[in-house]
Amino acid sequence: MDIIKIFEKIDFYLWDTFLIYILLIVGIFLTIRLRGMQLKYLFTSLKLAFSRNDEKAKGDISQFQALMTALAATIGIGSIAGMATAVIAGGFGAIFWMWIVAFIGMVTKYSEAILAVKYRVVDKKNKMAGGPMYYIHRALKLKWLGAFFASFGMLASFAGGNLIQSQSISDALYELTALPHYITGIILAVISAIVILGGIKNLGKVNAYLVPIMALIYIIGGLSIIVIHHDKILSGLILIIKSAFTFKAAKGGLIGGGIMAAIQMGIARGISSNEAGLGSAPIAAAAAKTDVPGRQALISMSGVFLSSFVVCTITVLVLAVTNVVGITNSSNELLNGAPLVMRAFSSSLPFGGFIVAVGLVLFGFSTILGWSYYGEKCFEFLFHEKYLFLFRVFFIAVVFLGAISSIKLVWPIADIMNGLMALPNLIGLFLLSNVIVAESNSFFDLLKREKQLKKQMKKHRFES
Repeated sequence: MDIIKIFEKIDFYLWDTFLIYILLIVGIFLTIRLRGMQLKYLFTSLKLAFSRNDEKAKGDISQFQALMTALAATIGIGSIAGMATAVIAGGFGAIFWMWIVAFIGMVTKYSEAILAVKYRVVDKKNKMAGGPMYYIHRALKLKWLGAFFASFGMLASFAGGNLIQSQSISDALYELTALPHYITGIILAVISAIVILGGIKNLGKVNAYLVPIMALIYIIGGLSIIVIHHDKILSGLILIIKSAFTFKAAKGGLIGGGIMAAIQMGIARGISSNEAGLGSAPIAAAAAKTDVPGRQALISMSGVFLSSFVVCTITVLVLAVTNVVGITNSSNELLNGAPLVMRAFSSSLPFGGFIVAVGLVLFGFSTILGWSYYGEKCFEFLFHEKYLFLFRVFFIAVVFLGAISSIKLVWPIADIMNGLMALPNLIGLFLLSNVIVAESNSFFDLLKREKQLKKQMKKHRFES
């Protein structure tokens, strides 16, 4: 048995039922305890995400920069190439199950962020440090479990946060321009080094520019294709619903085996895209300048909505309406990942392949930057700040290695690392649910008082 098949088997057993049940149970449990707050406060979270800015509060970067750093790691390759691989392996029904886990994941991500800000610390370099490893250690007094998370979080930064991104970027550029993979790897490594060696403030500034630009380019391009094929939208949605409950593999499930493959791929790729429950995004949230934990938690929650319900949905609908799933390349190999999405875009737009390539490069590069920070903070928890330079140098070297790697190898490795870091985080969220509820109730009361104060001020201005 070759190494790829070994990793694929581990990936399957890990995500087949075990982690799926734990993610759903913890997410549903938190949804019940917080009374479905993701519905009630969705609009508030989106409003805060693009308007709130507490520059005078404690933190390293602005709330918007923290959101963009988190989104850089979520609205990324997982939302494009990841959803294409999910459709190939699990059918179009995978997106339906991804919607389900994303809805539950919104409250999970909120809970992660509220704990991350509450239990964050200031390190020896006077920088904020937080995330699951800190709230597991400080609140539960389980340093070994925090170290378990940090270990696999660091490894995940090399796998899903690095290898997959550079591999997908090199694939996209090769498909578009025939640029050799190793050349792409060298260029990516050099540019990554310039930004990463500058630290979190550099990352925050770069991502604050890159993420909105890349999101707009991709969303506008995707929506244009959907509008062009508007007569196929309904049939595409019907295909998604039918595939979600089909027990036999059908078109768009060429490798998978029906409903279980759809569920497995939907949840695994959904988490890879929105990272809810994974424990990575709260590491960025902990660095934000915010007056209360709940405020940043709502902002973090908006990231799940934007990545899963907007970008991932656009990707899958484009694949459905263009009918490209199942075609092969010049080598008679089934198109998958980034090349499949590029083919879908180029089939309807003159420069469609270029739009996806640019989007993938920007998405992937910003994801590399976001995960470099996640991995760095996990490394810092394990080995302290003075060795951070070694981590950064090695991380940059892996950027090059990813560009020349195989897609069949990097995705299973990423799924495995994601699963192993999610487990201790989910345990922490469950055991700290009382803290989450208490902190949330206090924050929701604050929001009510602020709303009442605004009404009074508005009434006073009107009367005067």
